[in-house]
Amino acid sequence: MIKKFFDKFRQTPVGKSIFRRSYGDTPKERVLAIRGNVFLHLHPVRISRGAVKLGFTWGMGGITFLLFLILTISGILLMFYYHPNTRDAYLDMKDLEFTVPFGLYLRNIHRWAAHLMVITVMLHMFRVFMTGSYKPPREFNWVIGVMLLVLTLLLSFTGYLLPWDQLGFWAITVGTNMARATPFLGHEGPFGPQLGLTAYNDVRFALLGGSTVDSNALLRAYIWHCIGLPLIASFLIIVHFWRIRKDGGISGPQ
Repeated sequence: MIKKFFDKFRQTPVGKSIFRRSYGDTPKERVLAIRGNVFLHLHPVRISRGAVKLGFTWGMGGITFLLFLILTISGILLMFYYHPNTRDAYLDMKDLEFTVPFGLYLRNIHRWAAHLMVITVMLHMFRVFMTGSYKPPREFNWVIGVMLLVLTLLLSFTGYLLPWDQLGFWAITVGTNMARATPFLGHEGPFGPQLGLTAYNDVRFALLGGSTVDSNALLRAYIWHCIGLPLIASFLIIVHFWRIRKDGGISGPQ
């Protein structure tokens, strides 16, 4: 029934404008169907049969992207009930837990999806390394993947402070205190004093918007978590998918 509806839709003017060619049972028609559709065009025309087996890919790349979409949607919904200031942040979390309908489920979906995304990114990188999928001509895409791993960790880290509870407060305090020892950037790190860095102009001060974890730190974490880092990650994900296609799809078993 669904197939009949889909076939009828493809014969309409709107359907023809979306699916410009039929899915014929010939290699040429299949190639033209993929090239003529923006969504199907994400995939290469030809791929290795062994490269798409679950035992080879583990599906970690696709699962990670699915989790990113879940985090984006659930994060946007959470933004409707959150105020990024020290007076309301923790109370908003409690409202989500006890007042907002399905608010607790929404927050837990976002939280556990974030934890799972960190795990799946690491497993994806492990699979790529163990199968040699980082080798030529895929070196550039490996670098993009490493950058996406770092962004995933930063997204998780910046989200820690947003509930403004004891766990988030001290996690950010410890993490930003470590930044003070960063070479060339922290005032306690190598070459920091020689470059004139102090507690009021080093990387920790820039991260917190001050010398202590307070309202400025919460606001900066919120902006990075909800706007800055997701935009950078989205751009790199697009480049990552594009490079997979340009490199001939997922590399086959070595």
